[in-house]
Amino acid sequence: MEVKIGVQHAPREIVLESGQSAQEVERAVAEALSGKSQLLSLEDEKGRKVLIPADRLAYVELGEPTARKVGFSAL
Repeated sequence: MEVKIGVQHAPREIVLESGQSAQEVERAVAEALSGKSQLLSLEDEKGRKVLIPADRLAYVELGEPTARKVGFSAL
């Protein structure tokens, strides 16, 4: 699943491919925003962790990855 995270005072968003489900990511974001956790912690498909301070989150966008088209098609 593709996750895009906007961080306050940062010119670029963070984009990662996560093996977590949409529900797991949404739960982690909700816990960070409610104050239960000081950090939003997500893991990408390669096992790397991304930690973002909860008070710096601007937005989180969840979506399915789009398959890249490779090759040529005959008309």
